[in-house]
Amino acid sequence: MNMATVTAKEQLKENVLAQNAEAAAPAAGGSGTIEIRDLHKVYRTRKSSFEALRDIQLTIGSNEFLTILGPSGCGKSTLLRMVAGLDEPSSGMLALDGEEIVGPGAERGMVFQGYTLFPWLTVRENIEYGLKLQGVPTLARRAISNYWIKIIRLESFDKSYPKQLSGGMKQRVAIARALANRPKVLLMDEPFGALDAQTKLEMQEMLLDVWQKEKTTVLFITHDIDEAIFLSQRIVVMGAGPGRILKQFEVNLPAERSPEVREHKEFVALRRELADLLKHD
Repeated sequence: MNMATVTAKEQLKENVLAQNAEAAAPAAGGSGTIEIRDLHKVYRTRKSSFEALRDIQLTIGSNEFLTILGPSGCGKSTLLRMVAGLDEPSSGMLALDGEEIVGPGAERGMVFQGYTLFPWLTVRENIEYGLKLQGVPTLARRAISNYWIKIIRLESFDKSYPKQLSGGMKQRVAIARALANRPKVLLMDEPFGALDAQTKLEMQEMLLDVWQKEKTTVLFITHDIDEAIFLSQRIVVMGAGPGRILKQFEVNLPAERSPEVREHKEFVALRRELADLLKHD
């Protein structure tokens, strides 16, 4: 059997695998457009109050990769939690595809900085967890987990437990678990913040590759300027005291982001502008 025949068979197998996963996964439906209007958040105690967010106005388009950049304490994680339905605004409105967000939902997947895998489940079982809760049949779950295990390049670790994985591997599984349910929106709260520099770069490249394949709307939180530029189509900069939007930036870089893009003059100029804005806020 010649090499061309082998390659053709491998490609056919990959296409069938992807089609099976697509057919088996629960359909997300809708476009994944997020609307945030007149949003305020105040935390109150008996003796005092703290204004975490003030007058947030933001639209995140369907399939857009948007990053919120800002220092600790600016309310970016609070905003993400409200989009996730894990916290409620004091006033204002949040909606997904025109439906008000009033609590958590399967149409919004979330990946945290901490490793949130279930330690008693294997890589495959973690990825299939949400699908099992939704009643997806066993064979369909297996097709979906096979697809994602291949995408995150952990074919040799499907039976491994989280304690046997590196930090980067754990976050790959967390991303796959979130996307296996085919959410409209993927919410990511500094997911690579605890990783070493090299692993962080590898994870950024993997995330972009997955996003370009899946075209899910991504709302990403970070305080890392280079990470924000490398990943995003648009960057929203927030300032603290109270948390508010300072400015928005379109990222005019090639769609294919190789490591060399960090040397582009547009990348360097935007890095300088963002650093200056954050420094003087």
